[in-house]
Amino acid sequence: MPPTSVPPRLKKPKSLRLAGSLSAAAALLPLSAMAQQQAAPAASAATLPTVTVQEQAIDPNPNAEVGAPYKAKTSADSRYTRPLAEIPQTISVVTGEAIRDSGQTDLKQILAVQPGITLGTGENGNAFGDRYIIRGQEARSDVFVDGLRDPGMTTRESFAIEQIEVTKGPNSSFAGRGSAGGAINAITKQATTDYSFNRISAGIGTDSHRRVTLDANKVFSETFALRANALLSSEGVPDRDPSKRQRNGLALSGLWLPNEDLSVTLDYYGLRAKDKHPDLGYYLVGTPPNRRPARGVPMYAQDADFLRSDVDTLTARVNYRFTPDVKLTSLTRYGQSKNAYATTGASSATVLDAAGNAIGTAAAIDGGHTGWQEVEYFAHQSNLRWDKQIGGLKHEFIFGLEYTDHKVLSGNYGVSSTAAPNCRTSGRNGPQGSWCITDLNGNALDNLGSLAGRSYERRDWTRDWRVKTFALSAMDTVDLTDRWTLFGGLRADHYKLTMLTQNNQTGAQTGDYRFSDTLVNGHLGVSYKINPTAMVYASFGTAQDINGGEPDASGGGYGGLIIHNGQAAGARPETSRNFELGTKFNILDDKLLATAAVFQTTKSDVTEGADYDTVGTFNTGKNRVRGIELGLAGNVTPLLEVQGGVAFMKSRVLQSSTPGFVGLPLSNFADRSAALQAKYHLTRNFEFGAVARYESGKCGGQPDTAAGHNAQGLCSQPVPSFAVYDLFATYRINKSANLRLNVLNVADKDYFTAVYRSGAFLYKGDGRAVRLTLNLDL
Repeated sequence: MPPTSVPPRLKKPKSLRLAGSLSAAAALLPLSAMAQQQAAPAASAATLPTVTVQEQAIDPNPNAEVGAPYKAKTSADSRYTRPLAEIPQTISVVTGEAIRDSGQTDLKQILAVQPGITLGTGENGNAFGDRYIIRGQEARSDVFVDGLRDPGMTTRESFAIEQIEVTKGPNSSFAGRGSAGGAINAITKQATTDYSFNRISAGIGTDSHRRVTLDANKVFSETFALRANALLSSEGVPDRDPSKRQRNGLALSGLWLPNEDLSVTLDYYGLRAKDKHPDLGYYLVGTPPNRRPARGVPMYAQDADFLRSDVDTLTARVNYRFTPDVKLTSLTRYGQSKNAYATTGASSATVLDAAGNAIGTAAAIDGGHTGWQEVEYFAHQSNLRWDKQIGGLKHEFIFGLEYTDHKVLSGNYGVSSTAAPNCRTSGRNGPQGSWCITDLNGNALDNLGSLAGRSYERRDWTRDWRVKTFALSAMDTVDLTDRWTLFGGLRADHYKLTMLTQNNQTGAQTGDYRFSDTLVNGHLGVSYKINPTAMVYASFGTAQDINGGEPDASGGGYGGLIIHNGQAAGARPETSRNFELGTKFNILDDKLLATAAVFQTTKSDVTEGADYDTVGTFNTGKNRVRGIELGLAGNVTPLLEVQGGVAFMKSRVLQSSTPGFVGLPLSNFADRSAALQAKYHLTRNFEFGAVARYESGKCGGQPDTAAGHNAQGLCSQPVPSFAVYDLFATYRINKSANLRLNVLNVADKDYFTAVYRSGAFLYKGDGRAVRLTLNLDL
């Protein structure tokens, strides 16, 4: 139904509001009768206009824009003291309403529809969780939950998410180490004393899709409330049977308000994610310029293959107002995650006869890829806001301190393949017995899941990685005049990194590495208000990555610790610098936010890996990304809601230890990406919409370096461009129930999102899926 201007948050439980309304109505009945008698003669002379009242579901998200479900008004990060329309930086927000309408559930699927973000493969052993690339820079470790880094490297689900905030550009003054391309902040659903509600969603669909979620908030008094979110979900991967996904989760939040100045929230979040027969997708065949995805690759995952993520976190939040001008926000979190995978890849292979002569090509599976990690972390962050008049100017100071202790123990599995090879192929080390999944004509063989007779046995740990960090920060936002506003931030992070390595079959220690350093980063922005609804801004920000900052990677080219002469290499931190000019327009009665920005990010002192080993070249790389990004979120008309944007970017390697890389684009980088989600309210009870997504072609390779090209300058591992469309519609049965239909990838298009640098692991997007969901508001 069309949105109306209804206050988003009520200050009393529903029962109290209703009782108060009835009492007021009863008291006014006599006065109303008298007024009607006196006004009767005038009523015959003049007719008052008709007033139509329409109900609207109240959004429990305190950051939402009233009446514009696809638009967020504020960030949930208390360090941003102004509305999003006044912040001198590109921040894209995906609201809970937009997430629900889209029908996407995993965070990876949701972010893949955002311009400027591409996905990467589980490279060099990193298949623990989702891999994001923001504006050409790795961001798999730059995922935050409610402002605290979430280092679990896990599969992430949306059932407990209120909104997702994507900050574009280097962001270390907020995020600390890393965040070279930006950061992702998932805002969770919190208990509220505003009102009680119970919302249940139950969905079914093609590919055995089953999903049930619960979102219940119970107000016990004006000072205490509990909220619970639960998830039970399973589905097959469209067009890739028997690959299956299972997600089960529980999130609990308790809020206590002992007085008007203090609030205490305790949260628990748990997720159990398991993929059976996880699919590594297709592979590339042919040679440039005719290098292309293979056609009709069968589902070849082995029966014992799996991917698992178990996550448990506890978070305490304390907000205290010392005075109207001094407020403290404090967060403390302890978390654990256990992640493991055993997967099988496939690629095109040259088949040999008994004499070693090539007789054709077929697809063959590889020897498997395995890993496990146990993550344990503690984090505390306190931010003190102080609003103070100095020299006639009002300053909004934020002083912060943060301590984190992040530990990762990791290893792998032993792989046993008991079935006899069914073909002989040429390989890196000469002829070898292999398991072909197709014949020489490309026809799939039978019983592919048991082809190799594969099993896995967990081995001991190989790396014991740990980083302790203590950080101090200071920020200030000040209005210099009625039109000019200045924002500045500075942060220092002192860290200590240690890493032990051992042979996980003999137990012999193979390395003991440790070092420490201090990173200092800043952010400066200035904005000018053209009028009360529009502004222009300029900003500059920095970020730094450390040698060995990615605990899931063993190779120097993937963010793992670079070892040289038996010691951790004395590499300087990689430094990113970002310049941005932009404008933001809050228009149509503040219901639509339009943004535009031009930017340049330069990353210097890049440590470049040498092939798959841990030896690399130190601080020899430099690259640059330039681009333009446009965004739109909110109501174009009272009946039409939109959220989306477009990014045009160019990347270039400026320096490298390999001269042939200079001038080439970055790997896994899409020059153009665009997405638009739109919903139209056709009638009071029926609305429909669509999601369109486009991504230009890209070229695979190692992160932070040039995309792979041959001697003729042609891309060696191309990922074709694609456009994908989804449809959705919602029918309102009554005020408490509606039905939503989602058709994902409506054209059932074969498209690919990422490729490994060898041309294997060409991740395939999901095929067509149809889902029907019943939503009940009890």
